Amino acid sequence: MLLRSLTRFSSNASTSLFFRRFPRSYFSRSSPATGRNIRRLSAAGTGSELFLRRGLRLLPAAASGCLSGQFSRAVSTQTAPSYPGQDEAEKLGFEKSREEFISECKSKAVLFRHKKTGCEVMSVSNDDENKVFGVVFRTPPKDSTGIPHILEHSVLCGSRKYPLKEPFVELLKGSLYTFLNAFTYPDRTCYPVASTNTKDFYNLVDVYLDAVFFPKCVDDVDTFQQEGWHYELNHPSEDISYKGVVFNEMKGVYSQPDNILGRITQQALCPENTYGVDSGGDPKDIPKLTFDKFKEFHRQYYHPSNARIWFYGDDDPVHRLKVLSEYLDMFDASPARDSSKVEPQKLFSGPRRIVEKYPAGGDGDLKKKHMVCLNWLLSEKPLDLQTQLALGFLDHLMLGTPASPLRKILLESGLGEALVNSGVEDELLQPQFSVGLKGVSDDKVQKVEELIMSTLRKLADEGFDTDAVEASMNTIEFSMRENNTGSSPRGLSLMLQSIGKWIYDMDPFEPLKYEEPLKTLKARIAEEGSKAVFSPLIEKFILNNPHCVTIEMQPDPEKASQEEVEEKNILQKVKASMTDEELAELARATEELRLKQETPDSPEALKCVPSLNLSDIPKKPTYVPTEVGDVNGVKVLRHDLFTNDILYTEVVFDMGALRHELLPLVPLFCQSLLEMGTQDMSFVQLNQLIGRKTGGITVYPFTSSVWGSDVPCSKIIVRGKSMVGRAEDLFNLMNCVLQEVRFTDKQRFKQFISQSRARMENRLRGSGQGIAAARMDAMLNAAGWMSEQMNGLSYIEFLHTLEQKVDQDWEGISSSLEEIRTSLLSKNGCIVNMTADGKSLTSTEKFVGKFLDSLPEKPSGGQVTWDARVPLRNEAIVIPTQVNYVGKAANIYSSGYKLDGSSYVISKHIGNTWLWDRVRVSGGAYGGFCDFDSHSGVFSFLSYRDPNLLKTLDIYDGTGDFLRGLDVDEDTLTKAVIGTIGDVDSYQLPDAKGYSSLLRHLLNVTDEERQIRREEILSTSLKDFKEFAEAVDSVRDKGVAVAVASQEDIDAANKERSDFFEVKKAL
Repeated sequence: MLLRSLTRFSSNASTSLFFRRFPRSYFSRSSPATGRNIRRLSAAGTGSELFLRRGLRLLPAAASGCLSGQFSRAVSTQTAPSYPGQDEAEKLGFEKSREEFISECKSKAVLFRHKKTGCEVMSVSNDDENKVFGVVFRTPPKDSTGIPHILEHSVLCGSRKYPLKEPFVELLKGSLYTFLNAFTYPDRTCYPVASTNTKDFYNLVDVYLDAVFFPKCVDDVDTFQQEGWHYELNHPSEDISYKGVVFNEMKGVYSQPDNILGRITQQALCPENTYGVDSGGDPKDIPKLTFDKFKEFHRQYYHPSNARIWFYGDDDPVHRLKVLSEYLDMFDASPARDSSKVEPQKLFSGPRRIVEKYPAGGDGDLKKKHMVCLNWLLSEKPLDLQTQLALGFLDHLMLGTPASPLRKILLESGLGEALVNSGVEDELLQPQFSVGLKGVSDDKVQKVEELIMSTLRKLADEGFDTDAVEASMNTIEFSMRENNTGSSPRGLSLMLQSIGKWIYDMDPFEPLKYEEPLKTLKARIAEEGSKAVFSPLIEKFILNNPHCVTIEMQPDPEKASQEEVEEKNILQKVKASMTDEELAELARATEELRLKQETPDSPEALKCVPSLNLSDIPKKPTYVPTEVGDVNGVKVLRHDLFTNDILYTEVVFDMGALRHELLPLVPLFCQSLLEMGTQDMSFVQLNQLIGRKTGGITVYPFTSSVWGSDVPCSKIIVRGKSMVGRAEDLFNLMNCVLQEVRFTDKQRFKQFISQSRARMENRLRGSGQGIAAARMDAMLNAAGWMSEQMNGLSYIEFLHTLEQKVDQDWEGISSSLEEIRTSLLSKNGCIVNMTADGKSLTSTEKFVGKFLDSLPEKPSGGQVTWDARVPLRNEAIVIPTQVNYVGKAANIYSSGYKLDGSSYVISKHIGNTWLWDRVRVSGGAYGGFCDFDSHSGVFSFLSYRDPNLLKTLDIYDGTGDFLRGLDVDEDTLTKAVIGTIGDVDSYQLPDAKGYSSLLRHLLNVTDEERQIRREEILSTSLKDFKEFAEAVDSVRDKGVAVAVASQEDIDAANKERSDFFEVKKAL
């Protein structure tokens, strides 16, 4: 996973040092569809789980930036940890460098140094049961062959103690991990794991330590070829091709214009140091990497002297050092720490300009598809903490919300469709700031540049509105104190914050302590005024900074095909240079590698990977305290949980009275509620008021099938959070948003359309598997059709039509938005969900009652029947890309399958064995996986950044035979069951628990049913696998295929299988 610091966007939360929660873009060992921390389909990213996986359809745009993570520390059931004293640490080979209590995270942090190697260890102890370990190496590359990235993939493919093909996959199968992955930044590589089970946690730690220090890959060229690159030749008469997981992953990255811009930006700002190359690897350069260079990179940098190691949680701090000493004592000191240092980029004496091309589709007016971005390297040296914090606030003030002036002025100018690559980036050695627009006409590029500079000049001269500063301060401070890390472990967030300084030999404690610098900044603003604080920053770091690079990206409809031709020409020359004997040997080597990849490890080899026993698994699911009550005739769910004085609430409205033709307008309706004004307030004032009084309000649609019912669940959810003392403000503002906002601002609505279209087109290029999955669901059930109308290909097509319609019929569109409101808002069918401690829930009830009394009794329309579908057919969606996203799905309930919990064990096993080996390892795709939506009955296969198309579909079709021929031993079966329980029992903190309980209520999932499914999971047998083969065969025989792919690959597929796909052009 490559942490690409410069693939940026402006969000509702600053990404500066103290507010950074999780890397915004990265390359990882597992794809976005693999691994519990990424894969789990949850309610808007909260990490919440129903009784099993999937079945939830949420619109990320509508829910963007708002769905809260989890707050409050988990209560440990363990005894208080014993802290190693100096003598004890000395016996284990460590010396204590520093010790502090970090009040911000209620943790005792001790920095140790391993005396023999110099390895530094940060040991953070608290009562959080979600334990985190990480080892980080500084890995600065000298070229764009992708060595750090390929090595990150490869070290987890077997090691000294665990000499099987992929211990990483065995951990995916049978661990209770809450995080399991690895990722590569431009200058470092991180290997983090997390688990709430102590035995499981140390199993993960041992596998990772052995993997990084003693990997098999440095002696195994096959792993290098599999994960990096190799020539593939199936027969001497055929063409040679490139294959490799990272090679194809990076082809996907280089198919996305925003990613291309990010890479060019980083390299243009820092041409003289390690940031001037791509640590992930440029597909044109990856084939230049040799196995010898690969081995040498590991020898040079993967050494304890160059490592920073992190522990966090409620485990025994002494045991941490004991585990580490067993590994570190095997090494002597190395000069790696000095040789890996990142040299700073010297500041330019004057601005520079770069013009580059990006691959674009041939449809539409390409003259309006330019991108332009202004970028500054802010300092030659790392900034002091106070300046960095102030820059983070400035970033939020300028770009962090729709009301932020720089963001607002750029979007309202009509010069572009959406922001691109915008914001402060401080994860690398030197901070950067960028701001840009995409969807710009070629004759407006200069005007965009002028507008950016003039707006920054005006902000420096005039400063910021007092309410804007207060709103920004409250938003950021709320976020910092809530410590909202979403579904990622808190300890991982803290590790990434700490490592941002530590990796450059600076203070690892400093990033964890925000109270004093925040207090100082607030005092400065109070005493001197915000203008005195922020204007000098704009002047110094931006306006008067000569180190500025302007990048213009021009669309090129020929670029993708030209690159494919160039690659083919290179490969043709390679083949032409080979003798018949060499070609025969390459074909033999190709087959030998494929056979090795597809041959499973022996049961004896698999036993070496440590795992839990079924006796370690709780027999009952986690139950959330839920009291179902009534306030003024409306159902209210109360969850009495400790939330540290924060109230989390959801108000749910039914979409059952909404006319079908209005459905595609719903996402824009949700955005309008939060980004248009009322009669008394502009949208800026409303946005600032929400920021000053609450932790945020969001509105988004939710749709899902309901097991055992033909009627889908379709809701609008209004979600908010505030301090309990601000509960009245929260409900008043929810009411204001829902009932007082006026749909009268045509120009803003046009901006919403442009932003949505740009976002969806970016999703189509970068997450095509999601578009394919939505399209298949839309063919197979009503809930899928509803979701696809609001977040799929149909929605993209609707936005194109709507863009033309706004000027012609704004009055009609405005009226439709009002009709949506009157169709939704009603006490009838409304549900309120609240999570806080019991006393706070009681004190809040009167504000809930007042809010509900303001709602109409009934919606304006009658109930509507939702039974539409997209026509059932194989579809290929054409985009300019170098990789494909291939899906196939069917409703297995329609073929007679009856739901059983074993299906979750089986589908997980299929993904982690058959699909991993055939689609990813052998096929070269970045990811291959399957999913079973137990609510609808849809079983789907999907691939991610896949070089193949029909070949992948054939692999899907072979799944039934794979299950019939399966012979799993008891250990393998136990691992599969435990891994599935890990999915079901996803780690949640209070707000996520309350939200999960709401979703179960909406989908009629009872605790009794959860217990039944759990028992079925725990009792899964080999017989269940064999019987499930018939259900999977129905996907082969009756399934529908949808691919998001290049025109060339689709044409080849339709030539090989006559008119297999109906073709739709999307870009």
